[in-house]
Amino acid sequence: MRMLMVEDDARLAGLLRQGLAGEGFEVDWVADGRRGLRRALSGKYDVIVLDVMLPGLNGYAVCAGLRAAGSATPVLMLTAKDGEYDVAEGLETGADDYLAKPFSFVVLTARLKALVRRSGRRATAVLQVGDLRVEPVSLRCWRGRDEVVLTAKEFAVLACLAERADEIVTKTDIAERVWDEYYEGDLNIVEVYVSALRRKIDAPFGRRSIRTVRGAGYRLSSES
Repeated sequence: MRMLMVEDDARLAGLLRQGLAGEGFEVDWVADGRRGLRRALSGKYDVIVLDVMLPGLNGYAVCAGLRAAGSATPVLMLTAKDGEYDVAEGLETGADDYLAKPFSFVVLTARLKALVRRSGRRATAVLQVGDLRVEPVSLRCWRGRDEVVLTAKEFAVLACLAERADEIVTKTDIAERVWDEYYEGDLNIVEVYVSALRRKIDAPFGRRSIRTVRGAGYRLSSES
């Protein structure tokens, strides 16, 4: 995974580059906003870590410039400014996530990997899992020839599972995708929607396609 880090603290950047290399990231580093924007627009990166307080251009301006140029590369803002208005400004300029210093390296890595995963999910006309057909564009699904009517949230949970069919998807993954990464409610809400899906896409058809993997999450199986 290629990552661009725009951070003027050389010591912090060095530590992060070393640690992230061990997590599978190939990290390019620049220390000012103007060079960061040029590099971001000229290189193909999976994710960008962007400090707010930068020489040349601040992080907000860099992010706004990226989005104005049509770049959809995920951006994580990394900054010592953690007030709610600072967070709001970062997100409004086009950032996908925001992490305040000091931060946990484990949390940073997890958020970066989540951003890369989400950015890799392109809108797909049809997701086919066995005889279950899911159409993300039209928000419709079928079991065989029978259309199954779902609520918007039920459909979002199903699409999350269908995009990673035959893989384990955790409750946290589902909550972050269907609600957002700042969801702080009870993760048991995911169980409620999974139960509803089972009643609609499995039980009437004698199937058990949504499997619970105890202690891990759920798997939508292509073999019912």
